[in-house]
Amino acid sequence: MTKEQELAHNSLPCEQCPLRKRDGFRDFEEDELEFMGRFKKGDLAVKRGATVLVEGAHNPHLYTVLSGWGFRYKLLEDGRRQIVNYVMPGDLVGLQGSLLGEMEHSVEALSPMVLCVFEKAELFSLYRKFPELAYDITWIASREECMLDDNLLTVGRRKALEKVAYLLVFILERSRQSGLTKNGTLAITQQHVADTLGISLVHTNKTIARLVDRKYLKWEDGGCKILNPEALAELAGWTGGSGAKRPFL
Repeated sequence: MTKEQELAHNSLPCEQCPLRKRDGFRDFEEDELEFMGRFKKGDLAVKRGATVLVEGAHNPHLYTVLSGWGFRYKLLEDGRRQIVNYVMPGDLVGLQGSLLGEMEHSVEALSPMVLCVFEKAELFSLYRKFPELAYDITWIASREECMLDDNLLTVGRRKALEKVAYLLVFILERSRQSGLTKNGTLAITQQHVADTLGISLVHTNKTIARLVDRKYLKWEDGGCKILNPEALAELAGWTGGSGAKRPFL
């Protein structure tokens, strides 16, 4: 644990989890909730800009994002960064390290975050005793794969204007579902956009300027404000999700 991370003094009981109140999440059965209360070891508070997980490191924990958000990324030897996805409330973090032994990506906090902490050594008891929760983990992993497929399509085949539009709509919809934003403001920088899409910062800036000219969005000190999400979604070819409730741990 680093100085940017600290265990919260008062761990939030699973019965009081705010994610359970959100319409987009599947709630637990009574016995599942009791198990999760034992499975959870505490809450971890992380400061904005702190590294939650480090590529190549071994970590004994799994995490569920309770509040705030961050991004998953990989680095080349010369320091170039590729952001591969974003983590938001309800997302499971660290599963890769639990199954493969070490992390193959890093996670950085884009805002102050609170994470529910689970001991990965107890993951097998979840699989043995609660096959429904085990299925939920499989669902979460499958959903992540689908998102990465779409992101790869965006990076590889969409045009620059479509790339930026798709990424912003993708983040906006996910942040709305998880309760991160209600007014369409996304607290990211143009560098994050460039590192996600694999294009230069200059090209990113010019592309965003075109979207600003169309009044689809505006860029402020606090990030990006989406003004016309419908037009942005049409430009991106965004079809949206199914609207079904999603599981979380």
